[in-house]
Amino acid sequence: MEDRQMNTRITLTLSAVAVAAALATPSVALAGLSGNVGVTSNYIWRGKTQTDDAAAISGGLDYDFGNGFSVGTWTSNVDFPGGVIAPDKDKGYELDLYGGYAGKMGSLDYGLGITHYAYPIHDNSDLDFTEFYGNLGFGPATFGVAYTFNADDDDQEGNIYYSLGASTDIKEGLSLGGTVGRYDFDTGNGDYTHYQVNLSKGDFTFAVDDNNTSDSDPVVSVSWAHALDL
Repeated sequence: MEDRQMNTRITLTLSAVAVAAALATPSVALAGLSGNVGVTSNYIWRGKTQTDDAAAISGGLDYDFGNGFSVGTWTSNVDFPGGVIAPDKDKGYELDLYGGYAGKMGSLDYGLGITHYAYPIHDNSDLDFTEFYGNLGFGPATFGVAYTFNADDDDQEGNIYYSLGASTDIKEGLSLGGTVGRYDFDTGNGDYTHYQVNLSKGDFTFAVDDNNTSDSDPVVSVSWAHALDL
Protein backbone atom coordinates (compact mmCIF):
# COMPACT_ATOMS: atom_id res chain seq x y z
CA MET A 1 0.00 0.00 0.00
CA GLU A 2 1.13 -2.44 -0.07
CA ASP A 3 4.22 9.83 0.71
CA ARG A 4 3.52 13.32 0.82
CA GLN A 5 5.69 14.82 3.59
CA MET A 6 8.07 17.67 2.96
CA ASN A 7 11.10 15.53 3.81
CA THR A 8 9.94 12.85 1.41
CA ARG A 9 9.29 15.39 -1.32
CA ILE A 10 12.79 16.79 -0.86
CA THR A 11 14.30 13.31 -0.97
CA LEU A 12 12.40 12.35 -4.10
CA THR A 13 13.17 15.68 -5.76
CA LEU A 14 16.88 15.30 -5.12
CA SER A 15 16.71 11.76 -6.46
CA ALA A 16 14.97 12.99 -9.59
CA VAL A 17 17.66 15.63 -10.12
CA ALA A 18 20.37 13.01 -9.69
CA VAL A 19 18.70 10.73 -12.22
CA ALA A 20 18.31 13.59 -14.69
CA ALA A 21 22.00 14.43 -14.36
CA ALA A 22 22.96 10.81 -14.91
CA LEU A 23 20.73 10.53 -17.95
CA ALA A 24 22.58 13.43 -19.53
CA THR A 25 25.38 10.93 -20.23
CA PRO A 26 23.82 8.13 -22.31
CA SER A 27 26.53 5.56 -21.59
CA VAL A 28 26.00 6.01 -17.83
CA ALA A 29 22.20 5.99 -18.07
CA LEU A 30 22.00 2.73 -19.96
CA ALA A 31 24.36 1.06 -17.51
CA GLY A 32 22.17 1.78 -14.49
CA LEU A 33 18.62 1.85 -15.84
CA SER A 34 16.42 -1.24 -15.66
CA GLY A 35 12.74 -2.05 -15.80
CA ASN A 36 10.36 -4.78 -14.76
CA VAL A 37 6.96 -6.07 -15.79
CA GLY A 38 4.74 -8.59 -14.08
CA VAL A 39 1.40 -10.36 -13.97
CA THR A 40 -0.12 -12.16 -10.98
CA SER A 41 -3.33 -14.03 -10.38
CA ASN A 42 -3.70 -12.24 -7.02
CA TYR A 43 -1.68 -9.26 -5.77
CA ILE A 44 -0.80 -10.23 -2.19
CA TRP A 45 1.02 -7.66 -0.03
CA ARG A 46 2.01 -8.45 3.54
CA GLY A 47 -0.37 -11.38 3.61
CA LYS A 48 -3.49 -9.64 2.29
CA THR A 49 -4.95 -9.26 -1.19
CA GLN A 50 -4.73 -5.82 -2.77
CA THR A 51 -6.97 -6.74 -5.71
CA ASP A 52 -9.96 -8.40 -4.00
CA ASP A 53 -8.53 -11.81 -5.03
CA ALA A 54 -8.34 -10.75 -8.70
CA ALA A 55 -5.41 -10.51 -11.12
CA ALA A 56 -2.96 -7.61 -11.34
CA ILE A 57 -0.57 -6.20 -13.92
CA SER A 58 2.48 -4.29 -12.72
CA GLY A 59 5.57 -2.52 -13.98
CA GLY A 60 8.43 -0.40 -12.76
CA LEU A 61 11.66 1.43 -13.47
CA ASP A 62 14.83 1.47 -11.37
CA TYR A 63 18.08 3.39 -11.59
CA ASP A 64 21.26 2.13 -9.91
CA PHE A 65 23.92 4.81 -9.53
CA GLY A 66 26.65 2.20 -9.15
CA ASN A 67 27.73 3.41 -5.69
CA GLY A 68 25.11 1.67 -3.55
CA PHE A 69 22.38 4.27 -4.08
CA SER A 70 19.31 3.59 -6.19
CA VAL A 71 15.87 5.06 -6.89
CA GLY A 72 12.81 3.62 -8.53
CA THR A 73 9.09 3.54 -9.08
CA TRP A 74 6.53 0.73 -9.35
CA THR A 75 2.83 0.62 -10.15
CA SER A 76 -0.02 -1.90 -10.14
CA ASN A 77 -3.78 -1.97 -10.33
CA VAL A 78 -5.56 -2.42 -6.97
CA ASP A 79 -9.10 -3.16 -5.86
CA PHE A 80 -10.05 -2.60 -2.23
CA PRO A 81 -13.52 -3.88 -1.34
CA GLY A 82 -15.96 -1.93 0.80
CA GLY A 83 -15.56 1.55 -0.65
CA VAL A 84 -12.11 2.13 0.85
CA ILE A 85 -10.89 4.34 -1.99
CA ALA A 86 -14.19 6.16 -2.50
CA PRO A 87 -17.84 5.33 -1.73
CA ASP A 88 -18.59 4.52 -5.36
CA LYS A 89 -15.15 3.52 -6.64
CA ASP A 90 -13.16 0.62 -5.19
CA LYS A 91 -10.81 0.06 -8.12
CA GLY A 92 -7.74 2.19 -8.68
CA TYR A 93 -3.98 1.95 -8.90
CA GLU A 94 -0.97 2.04 -6.63
CA LEU A 95 2.14 4.09 -7.37
CA ASP A 96 5.27 3.51 -5.28
CA LEU A 97 8.31 5.79 -5.20
CA TYR A 98 11.43 4.68 -3.39
CA GLY A 99 15.10 5.37 -2.88
CA GLY A 100 17.79 3.84 -0.74
CA TYR A 101 21.27 2.58 -0.17
CA ALA A 102 22.48 -1.03 -0.12
CA GLY A 103 25.87 -2.32 0.92
CA LYS A 104 27.82 -5.23 2.31
CA MET A 105 29.96 -5.75 5.42
CA GLY A 106 31.76 -9.05 5.19
CA SER A 107 29.06 -11.72 4.89
CA LEU A 108 26.31 -9.31 5.95
CA ASP A 109 24.16 -7.52 3.37
CA TYR A 110 22.22 -4.43 4.44
CA GLY A 111 19.87 -1.84 3.01
CA LEU A 112 18.20 1.40 4.16
CA GLY A 113 15.69 3.62 2.41
CA ILE A 114 12.31 5.29 2.09
CA THR A 115 9.23 4.06 0.24
CA HIS A 116 6.20 6.20 -0.53
CA TYR A 117 2.95 4.34 -1.30
CA ALA A 118 0.45 6.48 -3.22
CA TYR A 119 -3.10 5.75 -4.38
CA PRO A 120 -3.87 8.74 -6.62
CA ILE A 121 -7.37 7.62 -7.61
CA HIS A 122 -9.16 9.94 -5.20
CA ASP A 123 -8.11 13.10 -3.31
CA ASN A 124 -9.90 12.09 -0.12
CA SER A 125 -8.94 8.42 0.02
CA ASP A 126 -6.46 8.97 2.93
CA LEU A 127 -4.55 5.87 1.87
CA ASP A 128 -1.12 7.32 1.03
CA PHE A 129 1.72 6.71 3.47
CA THR A 130 5.52 6.74 3.69
CA GLU A 131 7.88 4.30 5.38
CA PHE A 132 11.48 4.11 6.47
CA TYR A 133 12.78 0.61 5.86
CA GLY A 134 15.86 -1.38 6.74
CA ASN A 135 16.96 -4.94 6.09
CA LEU A 136 19.79 -7.29 6.95
CA GLY A 137 20.71 -10.38 4.97
CA PHE A 138 22.96 -13.24 5.95
CA GLY A 139 23.26 -16.30 3.75
CA PRO A 140 19.78 -17.38 2.63
CA ALA A 141 17.95 -15.35 5.32
CA THR A 142 16.78 -11.73 5.35
CA PHE A 143 15.28 -9.73 8.22
CA GLY A 144 13.42 -6.51 7.47
CA VAL A 145 11.59 -3.77 9.34
CA ALA A 146 9.51 -0.86 8.03
CA TYR A 147 8.18 2.10 10.04
CA THR A 148 5.37 4.39 8.87
CA PHE A 149 6.49 7.91 9.74
CA ASN A 150 3.91 9.83 7.73
CA ALA A 151 0.40 9.02 6.48
CA ASP A 152 -2.64 10.83 5.16
CA ASP A 153 -4.57 9.01 7.87
CA ASP A 154 -2.89 10.05 11.14
CA ASP A 155 -3.98 6.80 12.79
CA GLN A 156 -1.64 4.91 10.45
CA GLU A 157 1.49 6.74 11.59
CA GLY A 158 3.68 4.67 13.87
CA ASN A 159 2.79 1.32 12.29
CA ILE A 160 5.66 -1.18 12.22
CA TYR A 161 6.09 -4.17 9.94
CA TYR A 162 8.63 -6.94 10.61
CA SER A 163 9.54 -9.78 8.28
CA LEU A 164 11.88 -12.76 8.23
CA GLY A 165 12.39 -14.63 4.99
CA ALA A 166 14.67 -17.23 3.48
CA SER A 167 15.21 -18.85 0.11
CA THR A 168 17.30 -21.78 -1.06
CA ASP A 169 17.90 -23.67 -4.30
CA ILE A 170 16.46 -27.17 -4.08
CA LYS A 171 17.63 -28.11 -7.57
CA GLU A 172 19.09 -26.28 -10.53
CA GLY A 173 16.78 -23.44 -11.51
CA LEU A 174 14.21 -24.18 -8.78
CA SER A 175 14.14 -22.36 -5.44
CA LEU A 176 12.03 -22.74 -2.31
CA GLY A 177 11.27 -19.71 -0.17
CA GLY A 178 9.30 -18.72 2.87
CA THR A 179 8.37 -15.55 4.76
CA VAL A 180 6.86 -14.77 8.16
CA GLY A 181 5.70 -11.20 8.69
CA ARG A 182 4.14 -9.27 11.55
CA TYR A 183 2.18 -6.02 11.16
CA ASP A 184 1.84 -4.04 14.41
CA PHE A 185 -0.50 -1.06 14.15
CA ASP A 186 0.04 1.98 16.36
CA THR A 187 -3.64 2.04 17.35
CA GLY A 188 -3.33 -1.48 18.76
CA ASN A 189 -6.19 -2.71 16.58
CA GLY A 190 -5.90 -5.18 13.72
CA ASP A 191 -2.39 -6.50 14.38
CA TYR A 192 -1.75 -9.71 12.48
CA THR A 193 0.89 -12.24 11.44
CA HIS A 194 1.14 -13.69 7.95
CA TYR A 195 2.99 -16.54 6.29
CA GLN A 196 4.06 -17.38 2.76
CA VAL A 197 5.66 -20.40 1.11
CA ASN A 198 6.73 -20.18 -2.53
CA LEU A 199 8.40 -22.08 -5.34
CA SER A 200 10.20 -20.12 -8.06
CA LYS A 201 11.61 -21.16 -11.40
CA GLY A 202 12.87 -18.55 -13.79
CA ASP A 203 10.34 -15.72 -14.02
CA PHE A 204 7.50 -17.77 -12.49
CA THR A 205 6.50 -18.06 -8.83
CA PHE A 206 3.87 -20.27 -7.22
CA ALA A 207 2.93 -19.05 -3.72
CA VAL A 208 0.61 -19.92 -0.85
CA ASP A 209 -0.23 -17.10 1.60
CA ASP A 210 -2.20 -17.00 4.82
CA ASN A 211 -2.60 -14.80 7.89
CA ASN A 212 -4.03 -15.24 11.36
CA THR A 213 -7.04 -12.94 11.01
CA SER A 214 -10.41 -14.55 11.66
CA ASP A 215 -11.69 -14.17 8.09
CA SER A 216 -8.57 -15.45 6.32
CA ASP A 217 -8.18 -18.61 4.26
CA PRO A 218 -5.01 -19.76 2.46
CA VAL A 219 -4.60 -18.05 -0.91
CA VAL A 220 -2.80 -19.60 -3.87
CA SER A 221 -1.27 -17.32 -6.50
CA VAL A 222 0.80 -17.71 -9.64
CA SER A 223 3.00 -14.83 -10.77
CA TRP A 224 5.28 -13.95 -13.64
CA ALA A 225 7.85 -11.17 -13.31
CA HIS A 226 10.50 -10.24 -15.84
CA ALA A 227 13.45 -7.88 -15.48
CA LEU A 228 14.41 -5.62 -18.39
CA ASP A 229 17.83 -4.09 -19.00
CA LEU A 230 17.28 -0.73 -20.66
